[in-house]
Amino acid sequence: MSAIKIPPPATALTISIKHLTCNTNKPTVTTLFTRNCRALKRPRFRRSLTTVAMSTNSVEVCAKASLTVPNRLGDCPFTQRVLLTLEEKHLPYDLKLVDIGNKPEWFLNITPEGKVPVVKLDDKWIADSDVITQSVEEKFPNPSLVTPPEKASVGSKIFSTYIGFLKSKDPADGTEQALLNELSAFNDYIKENGPFINGKDISAADLSLGPKLYHLEIALGHYKKWSVPDSLPHLKAYMKSVFSLDSFTKTMPLTEDVIEGWRPKVMG
Repeated sequence: MSAIKIPPPATALTISIKHLTCNTNKPTVTTLFTRNCRALKRPRFRRSLTTVAMSTNSVEVCAKASLTVPNRLGDCPFTQRVLLTLEEKHLPYDLKLVDIGNKPEWFLNITPEGKVPVVKLDDKWIADSDVITQSVEEKFPNPSLVTPPEKASVGSKIFSTYIGFLKSKDPADGTEQALLNELSAFNDYIKENGPFINGKDISAADLSLGPKLYHLEIALGHYKKWSVPDSLPHLKAYMKSVFSLDSFTKTMPLTEDVIEGWRPKVMG
């Protein structure tokens, strides 16, 4: 098992300087800590660390390990959704990286189905990103990430149509057009209601859709030499806005991992 503790912002730090490891000579191992390394060198930040009281315990998260780089987060979009939720709520979390190709016994004892993400809340392990994010929202309601019910399904068919097109071997089977129809509908929605699904505020729906669009962009670009058309400018602007969120850049997988993660579905 490989575990990485992700500290919260300075207002809710639960660890001290002596427990942080920052090795700038090994970026692949310490990428998830880089946001702390520079700050730790500043005297002002060091003083604030020692005076902040512990406000909440870390949330334990079992996540897919990288397929290409040791000790890195893997490419699961559902896990990223959960991590985005924790980041946007400024909650500290403890990542337990799992080799999905060789699942350890301790992980299967937690979840016999062997699927990620799995999160420990109130001493209980919870599976399924829908259930996890709802549980986090209920336990930590501020800041709110609730998407109004009438907007919660916006863009919800994009991922399934993307997978259909990605796996397709027949250019004339209509899967590309089905995806374009969903992307066009989303483009029109954002044009009228954006910049995010719930208007000006980021919400749970964006944190669910964002990782899926990220996979879409990388996998279709690699396997199909396909990209989102310029005729969908509002969708492209939305993707750029979500992908540039601080929480997103901290939790996004390596491009190589996204490519390798989808290879079995593409190659059959």
